[in-house]
Amino acid sequence: MNKPEEELELHLKPRTTETVSIKIPTEALESLKKVAANRDMTLEALLKFYIGQSLRQDLAKLFSERVLESTAEVLARHIESKEEILTIIQEIQAEATL
Repeated sequence: MNKPEEELELHLKPRTTETVSIKIPTEALESLKKVAANRDMTLEALLKFYIGQSLRQDLAKLFSERVLESTAEVLARHIESKEEILTIIQEIQAEATL
């Protein structure tokens, strides 16, 4: 455990970046600026936050879909009933959303 007098050092790896240009409706841009100001963030930081948050959600969804597909394939090798496999997959999906 760190002693209170010890300073924490954050070591971030620099990542390569690329500049992109997109067109955003003026009203949406004004709303984004207001939200950024309210959160004491720059517009760029807010946009990166939104993109990162949504990207993580989408990647997690893609990963879970791949896991379910793999699970269904494995079950199909051991269970002949497609209905039973579907029931199992639906049960897994239901449990995952609780």
